[in-house]
Amino acid sequence: MNTSLSGLNVLVVEDAFLVALDLSDQLTDSGCHVIGPAASVEHALREIDGVELDGAVLDVNLNGERSFPIAELLTARGIPFLFLTGYDSSTAFPDAFRQSPRLSKPVDPKALTEA
Repeated sequence: MNTSLSGLNVLVVEDAFLVALDLSDQLTDSGCHVIGPAASVEHALREIDGVELDGAVLDVNLNGERSFPIAELLTARGIPFLFLTGYDSSTAFPDAFRQSPRLSKPVDPKALTEA
């Protein structure tokens, strides 16, 4: 267990059920308290209303909807996040998020907990 993650509240936003379950399990096994998983922007925004977050993992593409509105809110709150993506080019990202941390799918569990 990565003890540096113990007790952290981490939002998981992923629309693929099995991927969301796997991410949640990996984070829980590392000591995190998982918020979600949320499968849409609207669901994620409801999940984090009034919740103190320590970080977030955001799938970029949520059934054709982009997770950038969530990233904008997290940025405004000073909450770190990373994107999960199958995209290998930064062209899919708005300028504000081109340099944001990201992991490629499929996600390596060690890379996730070290990010």
